[in-house]
Amino acid sequence: MLASSPPAPASVTDVAEGLRAVGYLPGESTALVAFLAAKLGKPVLVEGPAGVGKTELAKSLARYLDRELVRLQCYEGLDEAKALYEWNYRKQLLRIQAEADGAGWSEVQDDIFGEEFLLARPLMTAIASEQPVVLLIDEIDKTDQEFEAMLLEVLSDFQISIPELGRVESRTHPVVLLTSNNSRELTEALKRRCLYLWLDYPELEHELEIVRLHAPDLPEAVARKLVEVIGMVRELDLKKPPSIAESIDWARALLLLGVDDIDEQTFRDTMSVIVKHRTDMDLVAERVGLKLSSPAVDAA
Repeated sequence: MLASSPPAPASVTDVAEGLRAVGYLPGESTALVAFLAAKLGKPVLVEGPAGVGKTELAKSLARYLDRELVRLQCYEGLDEAKALYEWNYRKQLLRIQAEADGAGWSEVQDDIFGEEFLLARPLMTAIASEQPVVLLIDEIDKTDQEFEAMLLEVLSDFQISIPELGRVESRTHPVVLLTSNNSRELTEALKRRCLYLWLDYPELEHELEIVRLHAPDLPEAVARKLVEVIGMVRELDLKKPPSIAESIDWARALLLLGVDDIDEQTFRDTMSVIVKHRTDMDLVAERVGLKLSSPAVDAA
């Protein structure tokens, strides 16, 4: 029997307003997919460039839905033992040594393969949780296809098969988000089990609203010029374009410095907040810095 959980949102508007209330400003498609995920119980695959708010969406959903966030950070070489579960071999060995002399192997085996010897990792923690959670499988594109195949049982049936114990079924129904920076193509089997959401860098007015939310005391003219400059920087061929989080960091830095305009000198002094590669800094300083020194740009 599933544990009781907070009521699911009644509409897309509820989701949009709820996410805004916890500091995340969703676009229409984001609010719609998040609503469907909560109502239909289907995982969501969220793709897009790094730094557009994919991970933050999962964190915000957890706050809005009043659920614990369980996060599996993916990396190359991640295996089932680190994602699902593993046996506590040291504890098992101690139990074997503590058994009375003459105990049969079948008795010992039944004893040491119980739940008390199981070390739950993020996927099993989410499945076995007595309270509903938000499960974030972050940067799934860093794993391989074998790992994706292992995920299919979890995402389809919300259950895990343990040879020594049997099937562990979900006690609640987690809201599941998988994020990908689109560094490789994911399998069709995985995509078929998920709703899909593409997050890109926001439009100017949307990003301006985000900056205002996180740096409300920044002068309006500076905030607008900031997002315009960020847009110019992202248009360049960079190793790492500035993320939304870096836009917010820059806004807070300018506010702390008491800046009332972003001129060429201010930009050069502070651009390390948004540009994180040496070659990118040279390109940005040359292209964007030059534009900021133009009277036509200042007048605009």
